[in-house]
This record gives sequence, structure tokens and C-alpha cells, in this order.
Amino acid sequence: MIRLLRSVSVRLALAYAAIFIVSSFLLVGILWWRTANYLDREVDAVILADVQAVADRLNDFGLLGALETVRDRVNAEADEHAIYLLVDPALKPVAGNMTAWPAAIGNAPGWYEIGLARAGYYHATRILSVVLPGGYRLLVGRDVQTRVAIRQTILGGLLWAIGIAVLLAIAGGMLIRRAVLGQVDAINRTTAAIVRGDLTRRLPTRGSTDEFDQLSQTINGMLAQIQILIEGVRNASNTVAHDLRTPLTELRGRLEELLRRRPPPDEAWTEVQAAVGDLDRAIGVFNALLRLADIDSGARIAGFRAVRLDTVANDVAELYGPVAEAKGSELVVAAAAPISVQGDPDLLAQALGNLVDNAVKFSPAGGKVAVDLANIAGDAVIRVADTGPGIADAEKSQVVQRFYRGDAGKGKAGVGLGLSVVAAVARLHGGRLDFADGDPGLIATLTLPGAVQQGA
Repeated sequence: MIRLLRSVSVRLALAYAAIFIVSSFLLVGILWWRTANYLDREVDAVILADVQAVADRLNDFGLLGALETVRDRVNAEADEHAIYLLVDPALKPVAGNMTAWPAAIGNAPGWYEIGLARAGYYHATRILSVVLPGGYRLLVGRDVQTRVAIRQTILGGLLWAIGIAVLLAIAGGMLIRRAVLGQVDAINRTTAAIVRGDLTRRLPTRGSTDEFDQLSQTINGMLAQIQILIEGVRNASNTVAHDLRTPLTELRGRLEELLRRRPPPDEAWTEVQAAVGDLDRAIGVFNALLRLADIDSGARIAGFRAVRLDTVANDVAELYGPVAEAKGSELVVAAAAPISVQGDPDLLAQALGNLVDNAVKFSPAGGKVAVDLANIAGDAVIRVADTGPGIADAEKSQVVQRFYRGDAGKGKAGVGLGLSVVAAVARLHGGRLDFADGDPGLIATLTLPGAVQQGA
């Protein structure tokens, strides 16, 4: 029993049962109070009418008139619950259906509710005692045992309802506990497997819209993101070591050669310049990793503001225009209308710059790079299309991984982090990065939610 009470579902069921019981008490209490007041008013009205009738006869015809009225009412009264007693100043019965003045009735006139023995049983009785002229006293009352029986019936029914409510609450708690614990056990098993290192495990979902399914879907999304981050961390050290080994090895070789040969100044300065280039490559790797860590931390969300994407696209085109021109390629920007989103302007500019940089880099001489901006169903859609070799379908899901270099990227400058940064920026802004064949070339699509068309 103690174990059951520790269950949240059982405690909730008992709490609902307690609320039901308290509500039942209030409802039945109000019902009883209203019913009792109504019955009391009806009984009191009848008693007062009888007392007034006897008093009027006493005033009009004297004691004989009062006696006659009482006897008539006793003999002709169809109500077996009616009580009448007229006594003289010495409390000796003169008329009525009672044989003696009740001991529970004091000398003071007024209302009394006492128990009287009738037919071998004590009955609750409501009585009005009045003093008549000449010292005579009159009792007029009604047997209200029925009201007591009604009250007992109502209270008995309430007790039965309470008992049934408690049993139903316990049974409901057990059923809820069974259903809830099934979901909780599944969550516990999955999380325990993840703690042991199995990052591929996911919470089961039923495709419904209930709270547990929504929670499972949210947790699964979080686990997928965690798996991506952890796998990135696992691979980062090996990849960083691999990518840094070459420039650092070249740098060390150059410096050793300088120390060994002691070449003339002009040749030495050339080697130093090459060594600086190797260091710049290593620093570029670290800067890209730091930027990815900054993006993945979500710290930049606090600085989100309205960003004009058409302005960002034009600035990026202005920056890479000379690069494309030097290669003999054409770089054009097309925007249907000014569009803004909530985001980080620097990150969005870097993401679009990386896409344009890749497009210009992989496009052949005389090729074309087109940047298209549109508002589609409330999403800002930025397409960067080139006429290069494109990306194989098998590689489209891998090119956003850190340090990944596809077949087309071999021999090209870079460290394989550009598209990883674009994908991270898209995730930070609640969007996504997709790739499609351009026939020829590649179409990279950056989709950002919450687009607002200026002047609309």
C-alpha cells in the first residue's frame, strides 16, 4: 500500500477522489440545508396557523371556544403527525392528544425541538409553546421524524458515494499507474541504454498526438541532435589531427631546412612566408571550430533581430563578385521582394558567403552562379545554383559533416568546414540546408522560417 501511495498516478487519482468527495459534501450539504429550511418553514407555517386559530377562538368565545377548537382538530385532524395540548395554569391537560405536559418543555414560551415517545418510538418533534389569557398554555407541534429520516438517507447515500469514489479512485489509480508506468519504463530503458553508450536508441512513438507521444518526439529530436554533436566530437579530434598534421609537418620541415641550410635572405623570407601560410591554415581550422562551437551553443540567439536577407545577399555578391569576375564566371542575385527574418546578421552573411564561395570555387571558368531569394509559404528560401560538377547523391548527406572532403573537393583550398557552418547556422535559426542537382551543377537551398515580406 505504501508503494502504491508513492506512485504519482495513484496520488493524483486519490486527489481527484478527495476533490469529488469534498464537492459531494458541499452539494449534498447545500441540498440538505435548502430542503431542511423549506420543510421547517412549511411546518412552522402550519403550527403558527393552528396556534392563531386557537387563540382567535379563545378571544372570541372564551375557554369553551378554545377547547372546542382543539378537540375538533384532534378528532378531525387527518395529519397523524399533528400534536395539540391545552393545559390550565397548573399544567393539567384540558384538551389535546397528549396526556401530560412534556418535561423537556420549559416555562418560557417559544419554539422547541424535542423527542417524544409515540407508538413505542421516540420521534423528533417541533413544538411551539404559547401562553394564552387566563394562564392557559397551548402546545402545537408536528412530528418531524420524516425529516430526520430524509437526512439520514441523504447522509447514508453520501457515505456510500464516498466509499465507491475511493474504490473507483484506487482502481483508476492502478489503471493510470499501469498505463503511465508503461511509458515511463520505456523512457527509462531507452535512456539507460543511451547512458551505456548506445546513442542510436530512440523512444517508441505511436503516431498519436497525446502528451507522451509529443514528449517522445521532442526527446528523440534532442537525442538525434546530441548524437550528431557527440559523433562530431568523436571525429573532430582525429580529423583535426589529420588536417593539422600536414601544415604543421610542412612548417617544421621548412624551419628545419632553414636552420640546416642557412639560405640567403631572399630565399629565407620566401620560406618564412610559406611557413606563415601553413600557420594561417592551422589557425583557420581552429577559428572554424570555434565558430561552430559558438553556433552550436545557441548563445547567439539572444542577439537575434530583424535581418534584411536581400541586403545580405547583395553584400555577399558584392564581396565575391570580383572573385567570380577574376575566374571569368558570372555572379547574379535575384530577389522577388525585400524579405527579412529574425536572426543573427553576421552568421547569416557567413552562411550565404560560404555557399557562394563554394559555388564560385567549383564553377568552371565562364560558368554562372545565381543567388535567388523568395518567400514561399512564410519561409525565406535562398537558392545558390552553380554550373560546377555537383555532388553525388551518396555524398549529399555527408558534405555537411565536419572536415568531410568529397571527390570534387580534392585539390581545392579549404578544410571541409564551410558547409558544416552553413548547416549549423540553419539549425540555429530553425531552418535547414538541402542540396539538389542543377543539371548541370548543384543547387544549395537554405530555408529559414518566419519570413516577412517588406512592404506587404
